[in-house]
Amino acid sequence: MVSYCLYDKYMKKIIITGAAGFFGINLTKSLLQKEYKVTAVLRPQSAHNRRVEELVGDNLDIIYLDMKEIAELPVILAGQDNTGEPYDTFFHIAWQGGRNNAREQAENIPEALEALEAAKALGCKRFICSGSQAEYGAADGLITEETPLKPFSAYGAAKTAASQLTRIRAEQLGIEWVWGRIFSLIGRYEPGGRMLPDLVERLKNKEDIVLSSCRQNWDYLDAEDAAEAFISLAEKGRNGEIYNVASGDYHSLSYFVEKTKTIYNPEAKITYGVDPDPFVTLSPSIEKLRVDTGWEPKVPFEESLKKYD
Repeated sequence: MVSYCLYDKYMKKIIITGAAGFFGINLTKSLLQKEYKVTAVLRPQSAHNRRVEELVGDNLDIIYLDMKEIAELPVILAGQDNTGEPYDTFFHIAWQGGRNNAREQAENIPEALEALEAAKALGCKRFICSGSQAEYGAADGLITEETPLKPFSAYGAAKTAASQLTRIRAEQLGIEWVWGRIFSLIGRYEPGGRMLPDLVERLKNKEDIVLSSCRQNWDYLDAEDAAEAFISLAEKGRNGEIYNVASGDYHSLSYFVEKTKTIYNPEAKITYGVDPDPFVTLSPSIEKLRVDTGWEPKVPFEESLKKYD
């Protein structure tokens, strides 16, 4: 049984795990800009923690806690929070492990469940969790939230399992649950070793570039837009529902490559090769997200590229 529940009038006090990661820092900054009170849970000794530490202000508290110990969070916060205000929403973004390391990926599942239990213990009304397009696997055609899940990576399989188990447990606990399946994010803080930041760097260095066929469809969404989408899900998403989080403006991957080439090195030589295996083509529908929350992406692809400079 799903229900509509608007939190734009009530959502004030937020907890977010994975707050220093690529998506997490964009979400943390967006929440602070909207003057929410944010408790950021950071992995101790993470090289990215400075991103959040530099944001310290009256509306930001930082907790250093490994996800393996997330069950301790309610006790820790009980000893530090003197405001008396209840927590409203728990964003669980933290996720670790090699993409195809089944054992490492499996460790994220009980951690997600423990995060949910902590959210309930802290009095949160909602638990918002980040899923992935990897749950769909190599889907064909338009990808809606009803598209069958056929993950082929350990990462996609673990996300799928975490989705199903946290949904069931949230219903048992009586806490509202929303799952946002993120497609391909780009923009500020994106790590190297990924398609676009590496392509930009090689174009700027005037290198010749050899790629796969790049004929599969792809969808790129700026991480700042994704952050706004998750806030919209927290405020207006339907309890018990899953949402695709993407731009909805998908094209062949070569379309994005050529746009990037035009901006950074129009004379570059790019050679397109054979299809990748597996051949993953992304054509996501975001109609459900639009209808339920009113969210729309705002950052053009070209503006996202400028964030790599």
